[in-house]
Amino acid sequence: QMWIKVKPTSLDDLVAMNALYRPGPMKHIDTYTKRKHQKEAVVYLHPDLEAILQDTYGVLVYQEQIMQIVHRFASYSLGEADLLRRAISNKDHQEMQGQKARFIAGCLANGYDRHVAEELFRWIVTFADYGFNKSHSVAYSKLAYILAYLKANYPAYFFAQLLSSSMGSDGQK
Repeated sequence: QMWIKVKPTSLDDLVAMNALYRPGPMKHIDTYTKRKHQKEAVVYLHPDLEAILQDTYGVLVYQEQIMQIVHRFASYSLGEADLLRRAISNKDHQEMQGQKARFIAGCLANGYDRHVAEELFRWIVTFADYGFNKSHSVAYSKLAYILAYLKANYPAYFFAQLLSSSMGSDGQK
């Protein structure tokens, strides 16, 4: 269903779709689709987000984008940004509160409005739980593309290999 709506035209679309098809980001598939097909304008909370989110039509898709936002807006090092991502993923509420105060202070020190800082932190907390690493999404998408190509163009060989590779397996581990 999602693939039919999005109508992927590049590996980048497949990679984004793979990352979006997770419990948290899934709610943004329609936004991604509308923006890809120019049925909805790409709107950024702040112009500085454009460089980070333009490849995904303004939609937060990858963990790396979180790290870039934290680095750009609050002057975290990339290592510190990864620690924030991990704290959120692990639901370390005490650490998250400390990081929120630091993130907001960093944004304010860099001249961003409090509203922008708080909204970005809300995005990060909401997304980091389910965010997907872009490199993993690339690997899974490339493999899926190759398998789909082989299945569509060489079905006899594809299914013969599939059956051969699972012979003697009862499907249980």
